[in-house]
Amino acid sequence: MTLFTSAPESLCILRLSAIGDVCNSIAMAQAIQRQWPETRLTWICGKVEARLLKGLPGIRVIVFDKKQGWAGYKAVWQALKGERFDALLHMQTAIRASIVCLGIRARYKLGFDAERSSDLQQLFTNVKVPSPQSPHVLDGFMQFAATLGVTDLTPSWDIPLSEEDQRWADQQIHQDNTLVITPAASKGYKNWTPEGYASLARHAHAQGFAVILAGSPAQIEVDLGNAIEERLDFPVNNLIGQSSLKQLLALLRQAALVCAPDTGPAHMAVAVGTPVLGLYAHHNPKRTGPYLSRPYVVSVYDECIEAETGQPVSQLPWRSRVKDEQAMQRISAEQVIAMFDRIVQEHCA
Repeated sequence: MTLFTSAPESLCILRLSAIGDVCNSIAMAQAIQRQWPETRLTWICGKVEARLLKGLPGIRVIVFDKKQGWAGYKAVWQALKGERFDALLHMQTAIRASIVCLGIRARYKLGFDAERSSDLQQLFTNVKVPSPQSPHVLDGFMQFAATLGVTDLTPSWDIPLSEEDQRWADQQIHQDNTLVITPAASKGYKNWTPEGYASLARHAHAQGFAVILAGSPAQIEVDLGNAIEERLDFPVNNLIGQSSLKQLLALLRQAALVCAPDTGPAHMAVAVGTPVLGLYAHHNPKRTGPYLSRPYVVSVYDECIEAETGQPVSQLPWRSRVKDEQAMQRISAEQVIAMFDRIVQEHCA
């Protein structure tokens, strides 16, 4: 069943965080826009994520600042006062998103079905979006568009970049063969080792690649970048903490390839068409991996989850996470270098 056979007047997207999930959600929003360019879209998101959404054609962005507490909720509701949407796409199961949902008026409130819903989200929605056969988060998001009546669910992205952001990226990248390593996720256990990243960087350098380190100013990222740099005997361009989100996006777009663990920049790279060498141990990359680069993921997830639970992946819930905080150390430099060589052969030769 689909809800609309012609273009709805207005839709509201509720996806507050995180960067990777917002990237995947952009593909869903732009699938709606391809079919119904006249439909007005409003997107409620977090402060950091709003920097990525800024400038998206045809999308009004309303920022929810969770740090403001109750005032943050009231600010969103005040911004939407007097509005009623044809449908609300409630695409985040966190309870704070459901509280935001309470103050949004919409004929239909779409949420995940029982398979993907959590944190009581089903109590806040009146249309349950069926889960696709694919476990990937992006495919789950696309089902929201399908439930509305969108027929072309092919993911694609068009995220505008300013001339200033592109010029900044141009100043950092001086040759076509450039590897950008965004080495850190916000949670340290998701990160590979500095020795491993240094081995990859040395191999790339020997193949004629320039190497750039990139990421946010979070201390965990700065420290990991410095640890990688200390292990190298050639210069790398360490830009960790020195770029805005859109500057980072411009940098990823101009790279030949990107290496990243399970973190937002992996999905940002997909959104700008750059192949990603993903490193996974804690989450199933079939669910959270870089969507268009899933063949290029180096993963030890299957072996880790089976060692931890005694069961194969096929018999476990789709959200199952490896809890061993040393799991990423099972990834070998040899595995990563072999995948790097494959990507270079297929995309950079």
